[in-house]
Amino acid sequence: MLKIKFSIVSFVLLFILSSVIAFSQPLFEKYFENKTLRIDYVHAGDKENDYYFLDELIEEPYWGGSQKHLLTPFNYGKYRIEVKDIASGELIYSYNFSTLFSEWQTIEEAKTVARSFNESVVIPFPKNKVEVDFFTRQKDDSFLKKYSLQIDPKNYFIKKDRRHVFPVKEILKNGDSQNKVDIVMIPEGYTIDELEKFESDCKKFTGYLFNASPFKENESKFNVTAVMAPSKESGTDIPGKSVYKETILDSKFYTFDVERYLMVSDYKKVRDVAANASYDHIYVIVNSPKYGGGAIFNHYAVCVNTNQHEEYVFVHEFGHSFASLADEYYESETAYQDFYPQDREPIDPNLTSLKDFGSKWKHLVDESTPIPTPNESEYHGKVGAFEGGGYVAKGIYRPQHDCTMKSISVDNFCIVCKNAIQSMIDFYAE
Repeated sequence: MLKIKFSIVSFVLLFILSSVIAFSQPLFEKYFENKTLRIDYVHAGDKENDYYFLDELIEEPYWGGSQKHLLTPFNYGKYRIEVKDIASGELIYSYNFSTLFSEWQTIEEAKTVARSFNESVVIPFPKNKVEVDFFTRQKDDSFLKKYSLQIDPKNYFIKKDRRHVFPVKEILKNGDSQNKVDIVMIPEGYTIDELEKFESDCKKFTGYLFNASPFKENESKFNVTAVMAPSKESGTDIPGKSVYKETILDSKFYTFDVERYLMVSDYKKVRDVAANASYDHIYVIVNSPKYGGGAIFNHYAVCVNTNQHEEYVFVHEFGHSFASLADEYYESETAYQDFYPQDREPIDPNLTSLKDFGSKWKHLVDESTPIPTPNESEYHGKVGAFEGGGYVAKGIYRPQHDCTMKSISVDNFCIVCKNAIQSMIDFYAE
């Protein structure tokens, strides 16, 4: 929820990491076709338990991801999938992500109620039989295999028909999707007569993204596509005000009973519309002036289209979904409880508990800067460890006094957030 260049140290680390990745990556052409296999499943459980149940397998026409980097180097997210070639046993694809279910597990309701959420993952379409393993992160941050699925790509029960087919508009095109960051923008609550406005909004928000560093320096590494998918009614649901609209995604404010949290619970609807384009990341643009939005890492992001803070919301939420950046604020209402346990390091790159500060951004801190860092004006332009972040005032620390992930501010990512974003851009665009 809701202009310092890339450091030399981070650049060297990324160069080493990239070299290792390039050397060890499997060959796309050997194992995959240039299209997508979508795995829809139900994720169910309560605060302490989660279970996976297969829903359906769907063939989709485009693969927007990298064909060079098939194994993720990023240890973010609550969940992970691994794809193994059954014949050779080789790991040929991996991907980390979080979901709305993972957030729900941290709220009060999960202590007494079991619930299910529909989710999906996409992988390159395999040429041969594969095993797909689903992992859930445990309290010690290790991943535990929870579900395993063997898939034969020749299985005639893999669906080839599509529930939604809509035209698309290119908003920004800089090259082939396999070596670009591909964003698909999908409309929510735009009627057929409002689709021209949606296209205009997509151009506006694309401009907002490239107003902020380090996105502005990397504009040539992005493609943006808009799916022209109309809704029957304008707007979105506002349950707390008894407002309900018939829209294509059925988004709503008051997610987890937090008024500004605007999300889509039915992820299959999001995937169905997004499938009309080649994409790495999904952004839902909601036709509403009410302040709100939301985003989850490698899941999707949501933003309203006509609010005085729309530029901030758009870029802030993309920080979550694209680079797993955490919220650095701690004074606004949330439904979460112990979202970042303080007995271990947060997985997200821009928060620390100081339990293992060396694994975070300690290398960026000047020797003269005290840790923890006092909230005094002389340190406000420096990198340190400022107490307060991740929805709590004590025990969790952020890199700088202020950042786009903390306050309503535009083009204000701290150096740690910038480095995380840059690493992710390079992963997709090399």
